[in-house]
Amino acid sequence: MSFETGVKLVNSIVQSDFFVYLCLSAGAFFSYKTKFVQLRYLKEMGKLMLKRKKSSQGISSFQALCTTLAGRIGTGNIAGVATAISLGGPGSIFWMWVISLLGASTSFIECVLGQLYKEEVDGEYRGGPAYYIEKGTGKKGFGILFAFLIVIAMGFLLPGVQANSIASSMRIAFDIDSQIIGLILVSLISLIIFGGIKRIAVVSEFVVPFMGAIYLMMAIGMVVVNYTKIPEVFSLIIGSAFGKDQIFGGMLGVGISWGVKRGIYSNEAGRGTAPHAASTAESDHPAEQGFVQALSVFIDTLVICSATAFMIIVSGMYNVQNPEGGFLINNLPGVDMGPAYTQYAINTFLPGFGKSFIAIALFFFAFTSAMASYYIAETNITYLAKRTIKNEDFRKKVTKISVNIIRVVILTTIYLGTIRKSGIAWTLGDIGVAITAWINILAMGFIYKPALKVLWDYEKQLKEKGHGNITFNPKELDIEHAEFWENKVKDSKEIDSEVSEESFVGKPVTQ
Repeated sequence: MSFETGVKLVNSIVQSDFFVYLCLSAGAFFSYKTKFVQLRYLKEMGKLMLKRKKSSQGISSFQALCTTLAGRIGTGNIAGVATAISLGGPGSIFWMWVISLLGASTSFIECVLGQLYKEEVDGEYRGGPAYYIEKGTGKKGFGILFAFLIVIAMGFLLPGVQANSIASSMRIAFDIDSQIIGLILVSLISLIIFGGIKRIAVVSEFVVPFMGAIYLMMAIGMVVVNYTKIPEVFSLIIGSAFGKDQIFGGMLGVGISWGVKRGIYSNEAGRGTAPHAASTAESDHPAEQGFVQALSVFIDTLVICSATAFMIIVSGMYNVQNPEGGFLINNLPGVDMGPAYTQYAINTFLPGFGKSFIAIALFFFAFTSAMASYYIAETNITYLAKRTIKNEDFRKKVTKISVNIIRVVILTTIYLGTIRKSGIAWTLGDIGVAITAWINILAMGFIYKPALKVLWDYEKQLKEKGHGNITFNPKELDIEHAEFWENKVKDSKEIDSEVSEESFVGKPVTQ
């Protein structure tokens, strides 16, 4: 069995129809349990998104949002949308919207759990599924398993997809050799990932909003120019989604499958990646990052992915493969699915500039995604070392060596991704998405109740106290193993006690 055949076999197992049902069911379940928190608190999400409070240990909510969006907004938004259309037809975009709407509740739960069970490690906040799986289930082995798998996913499987898309778009736009692109990427990313989460957060805080705004302006301009076609685009997407379109009528199941898969790939809801950045944020209450990260799912899929889909469909610059062989639509003969569809689409709006613009945009989007992949891998290496090595000095040495090794591994994966065929790069990436999502979503099904307690507590305090006065005490909610928050409450009481004592010093005693 060849390597490529083996990879496809593994992918067919981990990304089977059961995976699609798992993601949809989880989103529907958590939406019901939270009473559709992702719709009820949109205004609150916007307020918390701009919160700038940070500390020496943690980053601000806005930086956490940007760091998460750095991971979410990337290849999936440009190349992923194109592959969804190519493999599942225009109807797949509707199912991307559905998984975004439902998945926002999944992201809320996982990010609340990330904040709730985070720890302070070597002067920085750390958290994620490995932490809350261990503390929520009481089984350290499950946390270790997740940490190991996500290091594999983020180190060996996913960075290559980002690099491959960058190389592909650069070849089309500027005819630059892939090996040169690989060397440039490795050089630039190495400057960032050796700086840690603070440097990643600072870069993301600037790059993500800037490139996202420019990309959206371009998409809006193209849609406005073609505004008469908007009803037709909506009709095609919705009709295809339910098998009503004449051409795509036989692609109902395929459209759902690829829409959900590419939606999860893009917005990362349930994959267990977002809680890592959410855990590093300085928050007054664990629910805050749940709201912020739920909003990031909407920004990713309902805004960025939709923008890409409208540009591709309104321009007609795409192919759709027939599941039985050949093509149902072949508007770009000989053009591989991926970022090229978006490049050709923009080129119809800005001839001679569209291909270059998408190449540059994808470079920045995928560049920040690669940074986020590194940080997640580093966080889980730190977790593995702390859980398996008791001697602190030896643990720090092993952690430092392991982190440097994963840096080299990721840089190597990025370089190989630029020269690898797109098909195998995407398949490896899909495996990386699925192996972490399976464990994370199944684990959340057993440990979601503390997140609901956090949500109801926030709602109650918001009504009674209003913004600026909300606090959190896990013991009052009978939540165990939230040591970080327990210590925070203890420290706060000690400070209040000291202030109270000082307020009486030097005052006359009244009779």
